[in-house]
Amino acid sequence: MAVLLAGLLGPLGLPELIIILVIVLLLFGSTKIPQIMRGMGQGIGEFKKGIKEGDEEKPKEEPPPAEKK
Repeated sequence: MAVLLAGLLGPLGLPELIIILVIVLLLFGSTKIPQIMRGMGQGIGEFKKGIKEGDEEKPKEEPPPAEKK
């Protein structure tokens, strides 16, 4: 995340990240942040589960046999 933001906003150091975290805490409050993180974690879990199910449903194709001359 820091690399992505560094490309957009310039280099972000520890003081800048602390300021951003304090602003997020003030905006959402200490009770809402755990709920947001829990929802993000569940979303990531569902995404991974969907990827695994998609891989299981797709039959693995075997390469065609080589032609004999």
